[in-house]
Amino acid sequence: IYEIGSDVPLLSSEPPPKSKEKPLALTVEVRGNSLKVLTGIPSRTLKVIKKTSDGQYDLATLHDLLVSLKKVNIKEESVILEPLIDLKYEEIIKIMDSIRMLKNTDGAIFKKDKDGIDVQIKTLFHKIVFGNLMS
Repeated sequence: IYEIGSDVPLLSSEPPPKSKEKPLALTVEVRGNSLKVLTGIPSRTLKVIKKTSDGQYDLATLHDLLVSLKKVNIKEESVILEPLIDLKYEEIIKIMDSIRMLKNTDGAIFKKDKDGIDVQIKTLFHKIVFGNLMS
């Protein structure tokens, strides 16, 4: 048995800390016939990925989109996952894996560590927060 960590959204009355960078605020909504990828605050639709002809979620297209987002948002690690329908456990895991794991074929992505040395990134958006646990 393997555990995949995920966080619960935190509620706070404190305003978020000020930052010059706009947050990515990456959200993946799992819908009945598609995956909807949103970014920004307020959220705007980046892409809607329809199911494949065999009725499966197009996780390859989702993964490729997330890889391209990671390349321009190197420091970002979080994603909000919002299943808007009931899903089988296996489907949720497949979607989570495509969101959080880099493949060997994705090409290397590097970021600078605290000493200014290039370090290869091993994950995509590995901090998964479920956005609708109460629904």
